[in-house]
Amino acid sequence: MNFTRILLAAVGAFAAYFVFGGLTFVLLPSLKTEFLKYPAIYRDHDSIMKVMPIGMATMFVAMVALSVLYAMLYKAGSGVQQGAVFGVLIAIFVACAFVIHNYVNLNIGWRLTTQQIIAYSIEWIVVGIVIGLIYKPA
Repeated sequence: MNFTRILLAAVGAFAAYFVFGGLTFVLLPSLKTEFLKYPAIYRDHDSIMKVMPIGMATMFVAMVALSVLYAMLYKAGSGVQQGAVFGVLIAIFVACAFVIHNYVNLNIGWRLTTQQIIAYSIEWIVVGIVIGLIYKPA
């Protein structure tokens, strides 16, 4: 494994995650509107900003973990293609283990759940592609 590339891939994935996530809320204002329908469940903007450093730090750790997983599964070939496949697998995992899991446990609607599945799936595919483009074996 190439630890320098793992770290670089994690940094790139972290940036892609937050840039694409931010763009999602700009391009799909209806997603933000759906979150606002559940003030008893989701934090308001000011509350989110207070805990954002914790969220960012743990997302970076998550990106390191994903980059290590990618490196462990690495096969020679197109970084874009391998990264996209990796991203699709992560998207399926997130949709099932996080988004739909939250739909079951939280009192949120199917519309918000569907929008999250779509937005997060695209976001994780982008993250996978970025990792695939950056990571190269030693």
